[in-house]
Amino acid sequence: MHKHIEALIFCSPSPLGIEEIQKCLMEMFESEVPKDHIAEALVQLQEKYLHEDFSFALESVAGGFQFLTKPAYQSSISILLKQQSQKRLSTAQMETLAIVAYKQPITKSTLEQIRGVNCDYSIQKLLEKELIRITGKSEGVGRPLLYGTSERFMEYFGINELKDLPQPKDFASQENQIGEERD
Repeated sequence: MHKHIEALIFCSPSPLGIEEIQKCLMEMFESEVPKDHIAEALVQLQEKYLHEDFSFALESVAGGFQFLTKPAYQSSISILLKQQSQKRLSTAQMETLAIVAYKQPITKSTLEQIRGVNCDYSIQKLLEKELIRITGKSEGVGRPLLYGTSERFMEYFGINELKDLPQPKDFASQENQIGEERD
């Protein structure tokens, strides 16, 4: 069963949850596969990939499991990431995404009030990249759309829940100093 779970996670383009794994295994084996057996196999696979022989590990991300490159190899893959830089987020998109992440659900007009500029293009690009999604409609005048982050957002930033986002207290502001310290 371990090899089947390994293959399913390897082939999945996004994190694969225990229930999804269970459905696949039950169809394949035509019998009940208990979730606790799958969970136990996942723990064993995670331990296996902790070994230094592997450049990647099995990680729990966005409510599922996915193979991710270990931090020690980040510099080795930076060339690939540079080549794919056209897929990276612009500063405007990052700012818009950060506001959505911390203030969701949020309307476009509220976003624009915070940023002070039109956000149409950034919102469109973030929707195309599936980092944000429409979560509903506001009860306000005109019933504007509400935006929130998506599962893809969680995967992109390697977090399981929104509470894993850095909090403002995590960003220590350095005091402004003029000149140099004296003895």
